[in-house]
Amino acid sequence: MKKILQVCVFALLTITTSNAQNEVASLTYENTQDINFFKNIKNRTLVQQYKTINNNVIQVGDTVILGNPTSQEFNSRTYSASYGSKARGGVSNSRSTSKKTYEFVQMGRPAGFGSILSSLNGEAQAMASNSLKNTNAIVTEIKAYHRGSKKKPLYLVMVLGEMNGKAFGINKYLSVMDTELAIESGEIFKTTRNIYKT
Repeated sequence: MKKILQVCVFALLTITTSNAQNEVASLTYENTQDINFFKNIKNRTLVQQYKTINNNVIQVGDTVILGNPTSQEFNSRTYSASYGSKARGGVSNSRSTSKKTYEFVQMGRPAGFGSILSSLNGEAQAMASNSLKNTNAIVTEIKAYHRGSKKKPLYLVMVLGEMNGKAFGINKYLSVMDTELAIESGEIFKTTRNIYKT
């Protein structure tokens, strides 16, 4: 297990250093859909400012608010037992729970250490829960990614930091995995003014 973890960390560092990060000062929704523009953009390109389909502008350093979660997680467990010397009868009990979660906001960075460990264990990345509703956060980073190959349109991932520099629970950051869809669904919205910006 230790050897696998070392190989994964080495591969991650190699990928990170070999993908020279480009930077774009400004990007619009129209740019993300225009093949003549996005074919020249590499994955993980840093974006300083993004103009959404509704002409809202979000830039690094802005304050955003987490709106309403739009998804639910269901967990179900079944317990069973048998009785008698030849296990002639059985009893089962089932319990299920559900909780509201965000569809586009996940805990941690997109390819952070927690994400890698979760994938090694065969677990899905943890999505943010309803407890973060109405939380203010600062946009610390915006990156552009292709939806597959370089011939596919772009989507933007925002990394959000806690207002006081602390962590969201055990995670230092939140990741908005598709900025446009998160804004459209009401999971994220920008404050009218940056009251916490220095």
